[in-house]
Amino acid sequence: MDLFQDVRQNPYPGRGIVLGLAEDGRNAVIAYFIMGRSGNSRNRVFVEQDGGIVTEAFDPSKLTDPSLVIYAPVRVCAGGVTVVTNGDQTGTIAEHLARGGSFEEALRTRTFEPDAPHYTPRISGILEVRAGRARYKLAIQKTSGGDPESPQRFFFEYPAPRAGESHFLHTYAADGDPLPSFAGEPKRVAIVGDVDGFGSALWQNLNADNKVSLFVRFVDMGTGQTQTRIFNKNR
Repeated sequence: MDLFQDVRQNPYPGRGIVLGLAEDGRNAVIAYFIMGRSGNSRNRVFVEQDGGIVTEAFDPSKLTDPSLVIYAPVRVCAGGVTVVTNGDQTGTIAEHLARGGSFEEALRTRTFEPDAPHYTPRISGILEVRAGRARYKLAIQKTSGGDPESPQRFFFEYPAPRAGESHFLHTYAADGDPLPSFAGEPKRVAIVGDVDGFGSALWQNLNADNKVSLFVRFVDMGTGQTQTRIFNKNR
């Protein structure tokens, strides 16, 4: 699937995670974006912190409710592991890993966001780069048909990704009221270009009215060196 076409045709995919390998076969790729319809959601920027990123209010005086909009989407952990999520479950995963637990165990303690009537899915990913190779997992926690009494958890594992291949998971299938949750497996999409070309193309194809911020990182699987690009609509 063409990632750029996919996001261009969807005015509101919400928040999205892309994990995979660049077409050069040397770099693992992480991308995470946020979009917003409300003033509170749009009043944000990505800021680098401790090798990862956090969301911050662009104008603190306009921040109304930080509970679901201020968090650490990307966190770098020991052993060449990077965690990326759309909420405070980043910390839950990192804490479980530090105690010798697993990605799956951590997420079984969490569920969808408490933002009725949308019940936004929690989407999470983990990328491990070690010994010149990369592997990753993705997960989504959502309701069954919008019923908050019926939670669902889905886990997807990619132990041997191919060059140029990645997987894309986002929160909403489309715009709407309430917002319809993503359904099915993560989308298999191509990673095209270097960190600048890929990042710029993804940013340009996200809906101009709704996009807020984008984080893109290429990780050299041989050296561990990273190239990071951050796009903020408010800066």
